[in-house]
Amino acid sequence: MSIYEHFRPEERSLIDHFLDLKDQVIDHYTPKLTDFLDPRQQTILKSVIGGEEEIHLSASGGYEHAERERALLLPSYFEEEENSFQLSYLEVQYPAKFGSVSHPELLGALIGTGVSRDKLGDLLINEGRAQFVCAKELESFFMLNLTSVGRMAVTCVPITRQDLIHSEDEWQEHDGTVSSLRLDTVLSEIYHLPRTKASEAISRGFAKVNWKIVEKRDFEICEGDCISLRGFGRSKILSSGGLTKKNKIRVQYGKLK
Repeated sequence: MSIYEHFRPEERSLIDHFLDLKDQVIDHYTPKLTDFLDPRQQTILKSVIGGEEEIHLSASGGYEHAERERALLLPSYFEEEENSFQLSYLEVQYPAKFGSVSHPELLGALIGTGVSRDKLGDLLINEGRAQFVCAKELESFFMLNLTSVGRMAVTCVPITRQDLIHSEDEWQEHDGTVSSLRLDTVLSEIYHLPRTKASEAISRGFAKVNWKIVEKRDFEICEGDCISLRGFGRSKILSSGGLTKKNKIRVQYGKLK
């Protein structure tokens, strides 16, 4: 069975990229460091590498339980070093008494400098503080070019890994039933919305599956998918399968507290 059959057609190019990295490490004995990967991409990479004995695979996003991480593919006899992942940690300083910085605002400001999302790790917002993780080569760039977030004037300063503010996500588990695993149907169940309202939100680009905007109402949801809907938070499908007496599909999902 081909590895492509385990994933969606639109993920084929990513699989090809990971297969190419794998071949480079094995054939040329060259370490390879990826950009930041979301959890779905990390899952695909692990599947591609599999139990390959010639490659040592590890990942880091700067702290335990980081969502976005860079992956390092090493020939089996190489040793990982402390700075192997080339991460930088930056704090966005601003006058908190005059306002606050939100996650969407900070992400928008960072992307607005022209930097790809792939070069950015987690954004950490907590009690008047804002931080983010990025590729090391962009540290000085952000210190010079990140001067505002929304209408707030800011400065960007480097911090240590130990200074990062973070906490592990807490998921609240729920059981439900759906008539199908279409995106609009699943959103309706999870967020207790009329299906018409869920469909409208999808068509307006408010829904994401595995961190990518999906605008097809009939997009098929799979076990393990992470789903978010603007204004309603994030959830993930923990399991699906089995039918009720009314031929509905049983699903178990988690919602961020």
